[in-house]
Amino acid sequence: MTRLKEYYKEEVMPALIKDLGYKNPMQVPRLEKIVVNMGLGEAVQNIKILDSAVSELAIIVGQMPVVTKARKSIATFKLRKGMSIGCMVTLRQEKMYEFFDRLVNVAIPRIRDFRGISPKSFDGRGNFSMGINEHYIFPEIDYDKIEKVKGLNVTIVTTAQTDDEARQLLKLMGVPFRN
Repeated sequence: MTRLKEYYKEEVMPALIKDLGYKNPMQVPRLEKIVVNMGLGEAVQNIKILDSAVSELAIIVGQMPVVTKARKSIATFKLRKGMSIGCMVTLRQEKMYEFFDRLVNVAIPRIRDFRGISPKSFDGRGNFSMGINEHYIFPEIDYDKIEKVKGLNVTIVTTAQTDDEARQLLKLMGVPFRN
């Protein structure tokens, strides 16, 4: 069992039961999955960018990503239906906890001029999304070997019913929210 999962069971669950007044441990919100997405509009002109993005995302998350295709054609962007425009990966169970641990404890502190994550990025149903502008904040990426700086989106899906419950869960799990 990963370090963060043990921390969740021993520290976070009892704190949430105490703070939010749950009667059953199965009511306590938990992480369900984490979706990491890298959208690459430049892949329309240069397909090599997509190959490097897939390999770098695989190194970051430890799982092979899926290449995403355009759903419809957009003439102004010179985009046709079915063209490859990005990659994404869905993490669950152990890999999810390992990635979340590295994100919170290693990658986020390496962000330049970091003042905390905005606590307003919840969707109303207990899910949290955040954008990362530079993918090289992860220590697995060798800065000298990257051709282009890419951004990525991280969506954390929880079983919480409200944003306040999810915010409390993520705060107890170590996400550094802005005051």
